[in-house]
Amino acid sequence: MRLAELQSAFMANVLDDGGEMPGGWGKAHSNGLNVYRGNYRNSQIEALRDTYAKTQGWAGEEPFKQAAINHVIANPCASWTIDDAGARFDETCARFFKDAPEVAELAWLEWAMLVAFSSADTKPLDLEQFGLQTSVFGEEQWLGLQLELVPDLAARITEFDLNAMWRWVEGGQGARPDYHLSQPSGVFVWREDERATFQMVATDEVEVVQAVQSGQSYGEICMMLAGSNPSPEQAQEAAMRAGGILGRWVQEGFVTALKT
Repeated sequence: MRLAELQSAFMANVLDDGGEMPGGWGKAHSNGLNVYRGNYRNSQIEALRDTYAKTQGWAGEEPFKQAAINHVIANPCASWTIDDAGARFDETCARFFKDAPEVAELAWLEWAMLVAFSSADTKPLDLEQFGLQTSVFGEEQWLGLQLELVPDLAARITEFDLNAMWRWVEGGQGARPDYHLSQPSGVFVWREDERATFQMVATDEVEVVQAVQSGQSYGEICMMLAGSNPSPEQAQEAAMRAGGILGRWVQEGFVTALKT
C-alpha cells in the first residue's frame, strides 16, 4: 500500500469506528488505533470546552460533554487548526437541547465572538469623516449609498436575554436570571479594538445589517423599513429610522467605508 493510501485509510478509521482496516493490520493495530482515536476525540472535546466555556457553564458539565461527544463524532474536524472543531456546534446544541433552545443561541454567540476576535484589522469611519464624505451628497447619492461594515459583524434575532445569561455564567452565583425576553431582540457581535464584544439591539437593526451585507443600498433599506404600500408618513418614519440606525452605527464604529 502506498503511503498516501495508508494515511487515507488511517484517517478514515480515526474518524469512523466502523471503517475498514487497511490490509495487513491486525488486533494490535486495531487496539492502538482505538487509543489514538480516543485521544483525538478528547482533544477536540477539550477544544470545545475552551471555545464554549459560557455554554458549558449554562448547560452543565455533563450535558455539555454529551453534546460535545455527539458533535465531534458527527463533525470530525478536518481543519489545520483544532479551534475549528467548534464550527456549527450551535446546530448540534439545537438538536441536543431541544427543550432548552437558549443553549444553542448562547453557543452561536460564543462562536461569533471567536470569529470576530480573529477578524481582519480595519479602521472605521468616525463622525467627522462621515460628515465630510456625505456633505456633498444629493438625493441620488443618498439613495444609492452602500455601506462597508467591519468584517465578521454577526447579527441575529434572539428570544433570550443573552446579556443576562452571559453575566450569570461569569458570576457563577445566585439563582438563574429570567432569561426569556417578553419580545424578540436582536444581537450584534463584533470586535472592538482588541476584544470581541456583543450588544443587544432592536430587531430591525438585524434586518438592516443583513440587507447591507447582501449589498442593498440606503434607499432600498428605507423602502424595506417602510413596508409595502407605505403612506407618506410611514415612508418618512422609515427614512428617519434608517438615518438613526446609520448614525448609531457610525458612532459605534461599525462603518468602515461608503460607496456610491
